[in-house]
Amino acid sequence: MIMHAGLLCLHHAGRWLGALVQGPSGSGKSDLALRATALGLVVASDDQTLVWVCENKLYGACPVPIAGLIEARGLGVLSLPATRSLARIRLIVDCRPSDEAIERMPDPERHSVLGIELFVLRLHALEPSAPIKLRWALSRLGAEP
Repeated sequence: MIMHAGLLCLHHAGRWLGALVQGPSGSGKSDLALRATALGLVVASDDQTLVWVCENKLYGACPVPIAGLIEARGLGVLSLPATRSLARIRLIVDCRPSDEAIERMPDPERHSVLGIELFVLRLHALEPSAPIKLRWALSRLGAEP
């Protein structure tokens, strides 16, 4: 299945971990992806991600026609220097508009994708700390099998 979401990957504890990045148009998904690369994350896919289940685990990859590309508002479509072809998806990042409140201390939230339960991290993608929050959340999931 192809989802309207980006896929960011982090190499942690010997594994590639993936985060599906979704949200409304203009919420800062691609901006977050570009800034996250400064913290060691890799953009596998921007805007569309192919997802599937194998051995009860969720995986994602970039559809071939958009591999290695990212849209940066104000600049257009850019080529990425390095990409990761696929990763096990461990987290959903739900980018919310800046005028929408996000709970300070939320209860853990999960969402199902193709029958696989994933943790959800809600954030304002354009907030300066957003890439750090994303990296922190994804690295903590790397400690789980």
